[in-house]
Amino acid sequence: MTARPGFIGWALDRAEREALLERFPPRYPQAVADHVTLKFGDAAQRLPTETSGEIVGEADDGAGVQAMVVRIGGTTDRPDGSTYHITWSLAAGRRAKESNDVIAARGWTPFETPTPVALEPRSYTA
Repeated sequence: MTARPGFIGWALDRAEREALLERFPPRYPQAVADHVTLKFGDAAQRLPTETSGEIVGEADDGAGVQAMVVRIGGTTDRPDGSTYHITWSLAAGRRAKESNDVIAARGWTPFETPTPVALEPRSYTA
């Protein structure tokens, strides 16, 4: 397998995405709600086998980054030590990768009831 720059993870099901955006309205103008990252660095890695997860919480810095925390395979912890999440919405000038920093610096707030989410294993090239 030849290394390809990028990452592997899961895409949100496009039909389910719309219902999730209604359930969890974006706080900032740019709705992202696209994917969950498993591993950065090589999009040629073996795809994950899980096909479902649960949205279990939220992180929001109040300044333009909103993310939903996801539990996959019983954990919210990514193998690299960060947290599984979906960048949900962004204000102008903010970037999706900032969700990692927001969660690391501020933590996240758990939801009382998890929301199931379908996940499609996917490879993303840079």
